Amino acid sequence: MKKAQFLTAVLLTTVLITPALGADQLMKRAQALFKPIPREPIALEGNPATPDKVHLGTMLYFEPRLSKSALISCNTCHNVGMGGADFQETSIGHGWQRGGRNAPTVLNAVYNIAQFWDGRAPDLKEQAKGPVQASVEMSNTPEMVIKTLNSMPEYRELFKKAFPGEKDPVTFDNMAAAIEVFEATLITPDSPFDKYLTGDEKALSAPEKDGLRLFMDKACVGCHGGINMGGTGYFPFGVVEKPAGEITAGDTGRFQVTGSKTDQYVFKSPALRNIDLTPPYFHSGKVWSLSSAVAVMGSAQLGISLTKEEQEKIVMFLKTATGKQPVVEYPILPPPTATTPKPVVD
Repeated sequence: MKKAQFLTAVLLTTVLITPALGADQLMKRAQALFKPIPREPIALEGNPATPDKVHLGTMLYFEPRLSKSALISCNTCHNVGMGGADFQETSIGHGWQRGGRNAPTVLNAVYNIAQFWDGRAPDLKEQAKGPVQASVEMSNTPEMVIKTLNSMPEYRELFKKAFPGEKDPVTFDNMAAAIEVFEATLITPDSPFDKYLTGDEKALSAPEKDGLRLFMDKACVGCHGGINMGGTGYFPFGVVEKPAGEITAGDTGRFQVTGSKTDQYVFKSPALRNIDLTPPYFHSGKVWSLSSAVAVMGSAQLGISLTKEEQEKIVMFLKTATGKQPVVEYPILPPPTATTPKPVVD
């Protein structure tokens, strides 16, 4: 989205939905702009979930032997016990290398328009393949992954059950498909905000409702609406005022995917569900305070200076979007065999 288009969208959002509101009108306005997280996972197009496939995907998500070092799993950077993130500015990968961007949460990621900050993966299946092969992350190859999985009889049986009828089910694509169906179960329904959206007037306190009103009135919802409160489009970072260089970290965003000049410094809008659980913030991970992140967005995207009170109320509202965290039992993984590749840590 170009700068002029973005500003037009923000203006229309503000003009069309900013009447003086009573309690009932506030709820109706919010219901038109947001949707609650469903209590059941959505069906994935082309990758139907079965209990066997979810079970396999759970094991693979926690399987460190998918990495070259046999130390790093999907859960390392997207810890389901820590809001689906890793509490790092940028994630630490193979050989203590640091990645270039902050790890987005995996929770509710199935509702995003695409995956990664630049949207280079269209879905969770394609996303699952990236870190396994990235030299700064798991630093492995599809061939070594398949060799590792085939070396353990239990995995061969699990793949047969998850992908019945296939002559050779242990494939890199099937590994990613299994992880995708597991990740699609990592949803966080029943937040206070969800309860409010479904008609419970008392689910939010008066200050939290003030924060919701500010969030809509200030046009934050222009990029952070919908079911996941973001993750539905691409927007330039620094529409009105470019943030400090440390925050942008020189990252040109989606331009690295498309090569289009109009995509310079454009990123997928991050989802704000469970946002209080996943500091630090922005693609660079340079901002650790949620209040500071709100202030940066006000100045950089909207050209406004939010007061401390406004920042605090918006933060209070954002915290109401923290839902019921998924409970995942850590799986017991198959033992290695004599043919299982040995760890390579350098």
